[in-house]
Amino acid sequence: MPTDLSRAVETVIRRCLAVQPGEEVVIVGDRSTADIAAALRDEAERAGADATLALTTARDVDGAEPPDAIAAALAASDVFIAPTAWSISHTQARKRASEAGARGATMPHVTADMLSRLMAADFDLMGGRSRAIARLLTEADSAHVTCPRGTDLTLDLTGRSGIGDDGDLSAPGAFGNLPCGEGFIAPAGGDGVLVASSLAAIGLADPPARLTVERGRLASVEGAEGELLWQKLTAAGELGTNLAELGVGTNERAGLTGNVLEDEKMLGTVHVAFGASAAIGGTVAVPVHLDVVVLDATLTIGSTTVLQAGELVL
Repeated sequence: MPTDLSRAVETVIRRCLAVQPGEEVVIVGDRSTADIAAALRDEAERAGADATLALTTARDVDGAEPPDAIAAALAASDVFIAPTAWSISHTQARKRASEAGARGATMPHVTADMLSRLMAADFDLMGGRSRAIARLLTEADSAHVTCPRGTDLTLDLTGRSGIGDDGDLSAPGAFGNLPCGEGFIAPAGGDGVLVASSLAAIGLADPPARLTVERGRLASVEGAEGELLWQKLTAAGELGTNLAELGVGTNERAGLTGNVLEDEKMLGTVHVAFGASAAIGGTVAVPVHLDVVVLDATLTIGSTTVLQAGELVL
């Protein structure tokens, strides 16, 4: 295994998840991530865990539920890690595992190169950014995001709590995305326009996709990539268009690649998701959750300017 990847895998197992001797650790992968999944299982075993590797059939859409056998394994574990070709972050299976006390990390669409680069971030600095943004999101009743391409979106945050994705998943029931690096919240609603340069499960959009949000739902789209997003969301039913998440990237090692797991972590970017929100403090449970990324964003949370033209100004 390349040295950088080995170091990243060790960080996941020993720092982020703090795997202890005797714990039952379940690694869920698929054909596309088999090598990463095996490396994580081997490192967990070296940490003294009783480590199990399960390779499953990949789903086509982020947020689709895994097989029942995988769901049962997640819920029975002390620690779970899911490097998979689709996201199980917002599934009921993942939520039930977390509620049962398992701590875990999902890694949808992860690659060896991405894991090696992003897990080499300054965790203390990144964690501080993520927690500061989460506090602002919790304290504020609204947020407003704009960009030079035409984004102008106001979000209702009333009664919702922010979450800091800082990589510390050592507490019982802790859950997060790895590679890490964002502060996020499930909005209660929103209205306006988003102009997105990167779309989950689709890639980069040139020109960017124009998305119109009305009363907390994606109402209309423009551009080929926008049309694809609409098809994927509405395939899950009417609630697939739910405005599910507002997030701010905090990882200085992340760049724009077309892989939304990395793109949404980019320092100075805003991402918005549609579909399921129940797993992060919202009320909508639906088998889809797709993020889109806004570049060069200016973001105000409450009365505090957090981003100015893509630069973190906290």
